[in-house]
Amino acid sequence: MRAGAFGTLHGGHPGDVRIGLTVPIPEAGALSPALRALRAADVRATLLLPPRLARQCPEEVRAATQAGHEVAGNGPPEDLTLLEAVAGQPVTAWALEERNLTGAALRFLAARSVRPLPVPSPVPELGLTLRVPPGELAATLPRLKALGYRPVRVRELPDLRPARPRDLLMRVYRELVDERFARAHGVVPLTERADAVMRVAAQPAPAGTPLTPGTPAAELHLHSPRLVGLAARSALGAYRAYHRSLRDVAAALRERPELANAQLVYAVTLFHGPLEKHGFTLVPLPAARARLYSLGFRVMRLVYGTTNAPSETEPKLAWMEREAFLARHG
Repeated sequence: MRAGAFGTLHGGHPGDVRIGLTVPIPEAGALSPALRALRAADVRATLLLPPRLARQCPEEVRAATQAGHEVAGNGPPEDLTLLEAVAGQPVTAWALEERNLTGAALRFLAARSVRPLPVPSPVPELGLTLRVPPGELAATLPRLKALGYRPVRVRELPDLRPARPRDLLMRVYRELVDERFARAHGVVPLTERADAVMRVAAQPAPAGTPLTPGTPAAELHLHSPRLVGLAARSALGAYRAYHRSLRDVAAALRERPELANAQLVYAVTLFHGPLEKHGFTLVPLPAARARLYSLGFRVMRLVYGTTNAPSETEPKLAWMEREAFLARHG
């Protein structure tokens, strides 16, 4: 499914602040409260409706369409015609839970040009979908807007497309490489905001800085898929996001206990040009280490699909002492 079988949707542009908001409506009594919460926030969403609701609460289903919401099916794919007739709009997408994810169900939907919705992201992510239960809408919608996201109907996602094999490759890479690395090294995501691109980990200082190797330090990591998406939208926008994210790192240095003793902020990166402009000192890596990092960065670029060659081809160590970093970015 993540590779696009049966026309399964993936999402939209990974550099756009719009996220596809889906709201599951498990029973008739949940629909009216969901509509009220969405109206209060002035948000249009994709409502995931079991077809039986077309019989149980037809007035509310019609009200959802009149309010501008997209109606998608949910659960076993049956009574599609009835749901469309009552909703007064074509149903072109369907949410299939694992227990309903059968070959027969997928073939039924494909024969009627109905695409399975993507697996929702567990956290807000540019261009993807987010599933929010009705009871959580009132708290979640203002928070999403405050973080810079724009919740929309799934069909409104810019560049909405079916999944491709590359999407499956990216998911496998993130699970086997990125997420495993993050767990093993204690990488803390600082990416709650829509344009935040930095992560940080408490690590010992490497050789090549004025501090004794092993001194407590903070190592920077990028949210690579988000940075690639932002850069594809606007190089200037990506640069500004990079700059703003350094303030997130400064806040983490002040507030997170595991970084309280970090005396240095450093990164091994191809994106050392912006860091140098923001006060970091650059140090060439030993040749063997530089080749190893270069190989890793090439694999990362292949997986995340950026077609732009990096402005720098040689990774370098960039470092800045804690107090200098906080004075400039904190």
